Amino acid sequence: MIINKQKIEPGENASVHIGVSELASGTKINIEAQVFRSKKKGPVMLVLGGVHGDEINGIEIVRRAVQSRMFNDIEKGSVIAIPVLNVFGFINFSRELPNGKDINRSFPGTSKGSLASRVAHALTKHILPLIDFGIDFHTGGGSIYNYPQIRVLKSDRKAINLAKQFSPPFIIKTGLIPKSLRKECSRRNIPMIVYEGGESLRLDEFAIQEGLSGLMRLMSARGYIKGDFKLQNNLIINGSTWVRATKAGLFVSYLKVGASVMKGEDMGKITDPYGHKEVVIKSKRDGYVYGQSNLPVVNVGDALFHIGFDTTFIEN
Repeated sequence: MIINKQKIEPGENASVHIGVSELASGTKINIEAQVFRSKKKGPVMLVLGGVHGDEINGIEIVRRAVQSRMFNDIEKGSVIAIPVLNVFGFINFSRELPNGKDINRSFPGTSKGSLASRVAHALTKHILPLIDFGIDFHTGGGSIYNYPQIRVLKSDRKAINLAKQFSPPFIIKTGLIPKSLRKECSRRNIPMIVYEGGESLRLDEFAIQEGLSGLMRLMSARGYIKGDFKLQNNLIINGSTWVRATKAGLFVSYLKVGASVMKGEDMGKITDPYGHKEVVIKSKRDGYVYGQSNLPVVNVGDALFHIGFDTTFIEN
C-alpha cells in the first residue's frame, strides 16, 4: 500500500501525512492518516472523523479507537484511520473552512480549487482508491442533538449490510447529497455509511460509546477482530420529516430524543419572553424523534424535531 509516496508493508503500522495547505503564519496543515496493516490479505476499511471541524464526538470516537489500539492487531486486511479531516475547522471550532465552504459539499474536489475542494481532492486522490468500504463519523450540527444512528443509501445493499453489522439504535435510509463524500463513494461503488451522534462542540459519552461499540461490532462481523459482540435491536427508518417552529421565542421540549411519539402529541412549547403568548408544538404523525434542537431561543421556521416514520423493527 502506498499513500502519498509512503509505502506501508503488510504487518506494518504507520502514520502518513498528506499536506493540504498552510496557515497565514506559514505553519503547514496536514491530514494525518494512521494506517494499520495485517500480514493477511483482506479488505481496506476507512474510519474517518472531523469532516466538519466542530463535530467533536466523531473525532473523539476515532481518536479513542486509535489510542485503545483497536486496529493494531487486526486479523486481516487494513484500516486507515483519519481522526480529523477538516483541520482548519477543528482549530477554529467551525463546521466549515475559513472561506465558509463545506468539505462535504466539495467532492471529488480539485487540486486547484477552493480550500475545501483541495482537502476533498486530497482524500479522493490518496485514500478513496485504496479502500473497500468506510465509516464517516459525524455529530449533529447547528445545535441539533442526533440520537446515535447510521445513515445509509436506501438502494445500497452492501452499505445497508454494514449498517446492520454496526447495529446502532436507528438506521436511517436516505438519499445522496450532491458533492458529498457518500455521493463520491457511491459513484465509485464503495459502500460508505455515516454515523451521527450527539451535538456539535459538545462531547457526549453516550454517543461516543455507541460509536465505539458499533465499530467493534462491525469489525468483528467483518473478521478484523475476534470477540463476541452482541448486536442490539435496531429500528430502520424509511421516511422522515422536520417539525419546525411556527413562532419565534423561547423553546422548551417535553420529549427525550430517541423516544417514540404519537400524532397530535404535545412535543414542546414556544413562548415569548414576557409570558403573553404560548404555542404548543404537536407531532405531525406517529414516529420516533431521532434529532432535536437544543436551541433555547428559536425563530420562525427553525428545525425543532426530526421525526422518523415508516419503520421496521429488527430484533437481535
